[in-house]
Amino acid sequence: MQVDEKPKVYLTEYKVKQDAHDYGMADDLWSFENFKKKFRIVVVRQAYNEPETEPLIEFDLIGCLPSIANAFRRLMLSEVPSMAIEKVYMYNNTSIIQDEVLAHRLGLIPLKADPRLFEYKSEEGNDEGTDQDTLEYKLKIKCTRRKDAKDTALSDGLYENQNVYSNHIKWIPKGKQGSLFRESDVGPVHEKILISKMRPGHEFDIKLLAVKGVGKDHAKFSPVSTATYRLLPEITIKRPVMGDDAKILQSCFSPGVIDIDGNGKAYVKDARYDSCSRNVYRYPHLADAVDIARIRDHFIFSVESVGAYPPHDIFIEAVKILKKKCRQFIHELDGGNQ
Repeated sequence: MQVDEKPKVYLTEYKVKQDAHDYGMADDLWSFENFKKKFRIVVVRQAYNEPETEPLIEFDLIGCLPSIANAFRRLMLSEVPSMAIEKVYMYNNTSIIQDEVLAHRLGLIPLKADPRLFEYKSEEGNDEGTDQDTLEYKLKIKCTRRKDAKDTALSDGLYENQNVYSNHIKWIPKGKQGSLFRESDVGPVHEKILISKMRPGHEFDIKLLAVKGVGKDHAKFSPVSTATYRLLPEITIKRPVMGDDAKILQSCFSPGVIDIDGNGKAYVKDARYDSCSRNVYRYPHLADAVDIARIRDHFIFSVESVGAYPPHDIFIEAVKILKKKCRQFIHELDGGNQ
């Protein structure tokens, strides 16, 4: 009998059980040659050129240790750089939003600017920055009452500029930036992010400076809205489950995981998106009919970009950063510059 080589952990009613043939990751003899043979990346789903769809990629990282998978996740969150508004100069703010709250809201607006085209701002440089490390914007808008508006209980149509959106932020090219970029290349990712609601007498006159940074300094620099991974589920039906029991079994798992054939028999349709909730153990007569496991070296990644990078580029940038860190570590082990 051939033993399944996939390293698994089983989900029982109250605990996680190790496979009898799997001695755990702590006892694995790591070999670079074996790693190269087993390691694979499989792209399952991409959605970043579709209208009304958030830029998302789902891919499988197969044949690696959790430490490596988690290193990629942490790098995507905190060390892949992006551009964000860092300094806000308030020349006039007569709205009901306090200056510091407004500055925070503006800083969290994601920008399309590709950070790979900019340098990190030098600490010794001037506050205004240069065309190589800083993007400048302005937000100058005033709310007024429409002259042709009729009195009504509703405010819609009464006022001009009663809602301030991210598309009211205008880019001011610095130096040679005007010949290198278009406003659509460096402006806010979404045009209809609500910044403030205004009434007559409310006015903004603000200058904004955006610089390159990383998420470990502030969350506004993180290029991802979500970067998660989970282990691949594996569900095995060990004996025939028919009729009403098949319907109960189907209801115990996420939609689409268990299906019922024409003879009323339950079968596993697609275990990938199961949440491993263990609801089946609520039914004693079905508890022994199913094995619920997870493959412990098969990671399902889901990465959603805020818009500056295509989502697959975020992972590639994380790989480059990890390679650079590894080279630096080897250099230090070899004695540095000695």
